[in-house]
Amino acid sequence: MTIRVVVADDQELVRSGFAMILDAQEDIEVVAEVGDGAAAVEAAARLSPDVALLDIRMPVLDGIEACRTISARGACRTVMLTTFDADEYVYEALHAGASGFLLKDVRRDDLVHAVRVVAAGESLLAPSVARRLIEEYTAATARPSVAALAAGRLEVLTARERETLLHLGRGLSNAEIAAALVVSEHTVKSHVGNVLAKLGLRDRIQAVICAYETGLIAAGAPAGARAGARAGAHSEVSPSGE
Repeated sequence: MTIRVVVADDQELVRSGFAMILDAQEDIEVVAEVGDGAAAVEAAARLSPDVALLDIRMPVLDGIEACRTISARGACRTVMLTTFDADEYVYEALHAGASGFLLKDVRRDDLVHAVRVVAAGESLLAPSVARRLIEEYTAATARPSVAALAAGRLEVLTARERETLLHLGRGLSNAEIAAALVVSEHTVKSHVGNVLAKLGLRDRIQAVICAYETGLIAAGAPAGARAGARAGAHSEVSPSGE
């Protein structure tokens, strides 16, 4: 099946470069190249792409608002692009519905891989972005009132589901969680699905976010870097827990 992609970036050379790389793949077709967020929203509604690559900073409508609108309207999944590895909008973009976050200096092969991963229903973060993400959330949860409020979300989970969320936050795979809990991978998949459903989380990226927001993983814990290191050029997580 061909993956249909919209590329949105206000820099023409960047936009056309990404489009050229993706169009060269047999299983990917760039159906539109646009220069602002409003045009990206229109293209997504008109062409029903599988993935939209969105520059986070664009005129008319920025990438975050475009992401929020596209995510709310249909099945198109979004990957945010930025020049900065310390972008202050990482948190907001992921909560807007982004399935991935990459730097614009991403390698050719990693860009193609990212599109395929996200189109398959998984999520992806560049390691430096993951570190920034964790820093944002640990800073927020360091405020007692915020942490106490967020921690209340976990009351709907069983003790074993809380353990599962803890391990998800540390970047463990299903196999690693199964070993830690001394259960089967099938049981872990069930626990992961329950955690996502009960907490209203879209995927495992949001589970990591939740683990830090609620204080389940303390600020300063060396968790997130491990997930990025294991994946090498990026960190992938599956919404289905696989």
